[in-house]
Amino acid sequence: MAAALRQAVLEAFRSREEYVARMVEVDLLAGAPKQNATSLRKGIRAALLDQGVRCVDAPDGEHELFVVVEGDGEAFEVLRPAYVDQATGKLVLAGQLRRLPAPDGAGDSAGGSDAANGEGV
Repeated sequence: MAAALRQAVLEAFRSREEYVARMVEVDLLAGAPKQNATSLRKGIRAALLDQGVRCVDAPDGEHELFVVVEGDGEAFEVLRPAYVDQATGKLVLAGQLRRLPAPDGAGDSAGGSDAANGEGV
């Protein structure tokens, strides 16, 4: 029992050390000279992937990861991506969609009409 407790405490310290190291990397990346938002975002996304967090930028086939927060229409615009813990498959943060009128009567621009049927998490 004591060995298991000791192992859990050591694992918690390792997890915190990894988290702090990632935050330091992100801070250094953000403070680099001539850094632009695109390269900063790429660095953050890479760090998230290294930590086992998948970022979903479009609801294609994964409508359950998004909620519709505003608008009317049949098309969708992604306001915020969804984040999923790859180790557990659990949703970390739901993505957000805005409904838009379909362009020229065309179908859904960001996720198919199925998103209208599965509007929540």
